[in-house]
Amino acid sequence: MSAILLLHGPNLNLLGTREPGVYGSMSLADINQRSVEFGQGLGVEVRCAQSNHEGALIDALHEARTWAGGVVLNPGGYTHTSVALRDAIAAIGIPVVEVHLSNVYAREEFRHKSLVSAVCRGKISGFGWRSYLLGVQALVDILNEV
Repeated sequence: MSAILLLHGPNLNLLGTREPGVYGSMSLADINQRSVEFGQGLGVEVRCAQSNHEGALIDALHEARTWAGGVVLNPGGYTHTSVALRDAIAAIGIPVVEVHLSNVYAREEFRHKSLVSAVCRGKISGFGWRSYLLGVQALVDILNEV
């Protein structure tokens, strides 16, 4: 069984209570559990991590290149601000799928610009917690192509 990293950025630890009208009412633990189970059904191990710290996310990406086939990443607010996160994605040499719970294009103008999208294999947004499952499915399909 191959493995992938499901990596969550800042403030996603508050899912379930943080702006449920925007992000839904499902907790991060529930999203992780569903993603792990979904991955098992696809024959892939999903390992989950979350950090509110940019450097910890970069460290997780660097480490993933040694054990993961790819990464499903919700960079949270760092999507729009982090050149360092973008550079880490470009450097690791494994496919990354960017995901977002909300439709970022239906929100504030600053959310329309992603610094990481250009170095990701694709982007999924606007499907709530299902964005993660779609990201896992897309990444597994990408990994099965090689």
